[in-house]
Amino acid sequence: MAENYYGSGNAYSSETVYSSTTTEYGGYQESTIYVTESVPPPVQQPTEAEEYEKYKKEEKHHKHKEHEGEVAALAAGAFALYEKHEAKKDPEHAHRHKIESNVAAAAAVAAGGYAFHEHHEKEEAEDEAKKHKEHHHHHFFGNN
Repeated sequence: MAENYYGSGNAYSSETVYSSTTTEYGGYQESTIYVTESVPPPVQQPTEAEEYEKYKKEEKHHKHKEHEGEVAALAAGAFALYEKHEAKKDPEHAHRHKIESNVAAAAAVAAGGYAFHEHHEKEEAEDEAKKHKEHHHHHFFGNN
C-alpha cells in the first residue's frame, strides 16, 4: 500500500513494508516508512525578450570561439611552414622537422574545421535571435 501527500512545497509518501522475520507471535511484522522529498516549483517559460537575449549571448559566445579557431589555424599553419623551412635549413634533423611540419599542418586543418563549425553555430544562433527579435521591443520613448 502506498499513499502520497502533497502540500506547501514538500511531498512525502508512506509505504507499508512487510518483513519476513517472525515475531514471538508468529506471522509478519508490519512497519511504515516515510520518505520526504522536495517538489520543485513549476517551470516558467522564458519571455520573448529573454529568449532574444539568450540567443544573442550564444551568438557572441560562438563568435569568440570561431575567432579562437581562426587564430589557432593561423598559428599552426605558420608553425608548419616554419618547420618545413627548418627541414631544408637543418638537413641533419630534417626527418624530425618534416614530422613536426606534418603534425602542425594537421593541427591547422583541425583548427580550421573547428572555426568552420563555430561559424555555423554562430549563424544558427543569429537566426534564432532574429526569430525572437520580431517580438522584442524596448519602449524607451513612451508606449508606442
